[in-house]
Amino acid sequence: MSTTRKLLNDELDRLSAARFRESEKTPLIIVLDNVRSLNNIGSIFRSADAYRVEKIYLCGITAQPPHREIRKTALGATESVAWEYVENTLDAINLLDEQGYTTCAIEQAERSENLYGFSPAKNAKVAVVLGNEVKGVQQQIVDACHKVIELDQYGTKHSLNIAVCAGIVIYDIFNKISPLR
Repeated sequence: MSTTRKLLNDELDRLSAARFRESEKTPLIIVLDNVRSLNNIGSIFRSADAYRVEKIYLCGITAQPPHREIRKTALGATESVAWEYVENTLDAINLLDEQGYTTCAIEQAERSENLYGFSPAKNAKVAVVLGNEVKGVQQQIVDACHKVIELDQYGTKHSLNIAVCAGIVIYDIFNKISPLR
């Protein structure tokens, strides 16, 4: 039987929102392309906070904070993680390309690269695009990205929930590029 004691929240030495905004970030940007679920958006903010993601771009129909349903799952992460609304996802991709980010659509596609094999250099600037829960990343956005990355799956379903997928991608890329590791 385990004798390991769970830590209390005040023992976790977490950053305040103000300290988070001033802290060093992982050079990772998340682009949400027409994400419709407010709970998914909030969950992605929370994962972005956990791994000090640099910024989230909310594009198209993706809702923006403040919103009660986003706040419910974000648990305050909308106050710490930088975000910006850009109406046209392609404009966000072009801006990130100009700023030297490797843009990666997270999508099932021909000639996609498996996330496990994706190996950016330490401190590389990476932007990942996650798409609509039903339609995925728009084809024109897939075409505009430098890479298409896919998460391998072995069950009967053809996709993961976008918030789950985002959590896996953020964690994996954080471990590959973050100066915090």
